[in-house]
Amino acid sequence: MERFAIQGGVSAGFEPVHAAFVESFARRGEIGAGCCVYQHGEKVVDLWGGVRDRESGEPWREDTMVIVYSATKGMAAMVMALAHSRGWLDYDERVCAYWPEFASAGKESITVRQLLAHQAGLFGFDEPVDREVVADLDRLAAVMARQRAAWPPGERQAYHAISLGFYEGELLRRIDPARRTLGRFFAEEIATPLGLDFHLRVPESLPDSRIAPLEPPAAWRVWTGMPLSFLLAGMRPRSVLHRSLIANPGTSFYLDPQRVVVRELEVPSGLGVGTARAMAKAYGVFANGGRELGLRAETLEALRAPARPARHGFHDECFGGPVKFSLGFMKSNESFPFGSESAFGAPGAGGAMGYADPATGIGYGYVTNKMGTSLAGDPRDVALRAALDEVIGATRARAQ
Repeated sequence: MERFAIQGGVSAGFEPVHAAFVESFARRGEIGAGCCVYQHGEKVVDLWGGVRDRESGEPWREDTMVIVYSATKGMAAMVMALAHSRGWLDYDERVCAYWPEFASAGKESITVRQLLAHQAGLFGFDEPVDREVVADLDRLAAVMARQRAAWPPGERQAYHAISLGFYEGELLRRIDPARRTLGRFFAEEIATPLGLDFHLRVPESLPDSRIAPLEPPAAWRVWTGMPLSFLLAGMRPRSVLHRSLIANPGTSFYLDPQRVVVRELEVPSGLGVGTARAMAKAYGVFANGGRELGLRAETLEALRAPARPARHGFHDECFGGPVKFSLGFMKSNESFPFGSESAFGAPGAGGAMGYADPATGIGYGYVTNKMGTSLAGDPRDVALRAALDEVIGATRARAQ
């Protein structure tokens, strides 16, 4: 098999997406990747290719999975949306109404909406949080309950890179009548019904050979590909960025050099492992009424609605620029545009991306094993989405 051999295919009219996918291997240094698109419930793009592991040369297969880092947040947000549809959760209710201990340390007025929009000031932990703490959910819950917010709720916005998923997980345990973890709920109520190859808790039974190891970018690419202010903030231990992304526990504590990722551990903000097809199908369901999951119209309307800014606006204290978040998802914004104004999704460090666009009926997923450095959308993902926009635009033009 050629190194850049592309498998799968596209429906008539979606050839530009295929061309962009091929071009990423030829010109953008892609190693192994998958891209999938659903439109109005129909799979119109399903592509994969390259190598799963550069060291072994094994090909990227149809069922190859990869860790998607913060693109995991979109899947976790789907769990919270399903809880909302079932009447277990009110986005505008205070978190402590469901989790009384959360009210400690002055957090009694934080709402679910503020927490899910990264406006709660809970982006880091003062107490040590390591793999052992994360594995003990009761112990982790106690740490979170004792944590003091960095500012009053809704005052500012700061990306809760790792912590958000832990708070979501405990909130879900409190409101689910079966007290399931977020990972188990996702598996039973979303992944299984939809037939998704995606895990929020990677099982021991998943063979290492199905997971593509990530190849990090060269140091020079990091220094030339990211804003200097962002890099310098990462070096300051007390900066918001360092506390959110790098330290205690940081974004790499769930990687395993022997088995790619740690198994049987839940990190709903970053330890999602799956295929582009799984992401696209899930987002496709959310983009087209959610009938398969029993989503209520009120929930979908809330997801489509514009993001609500903090009192200091959408400036993110972690990223150092404007970003829009709503109900656990990212919304299209000037720093990271995608789809229409009603679209919602989640990008991941290194390049992964998934989103739903109710305006066009699109569910999109892209995954890769070669990490990029762009904060505004990886060039490979951007090229794929630009090609998709071209197809949608041409279809609309013909319909007029």
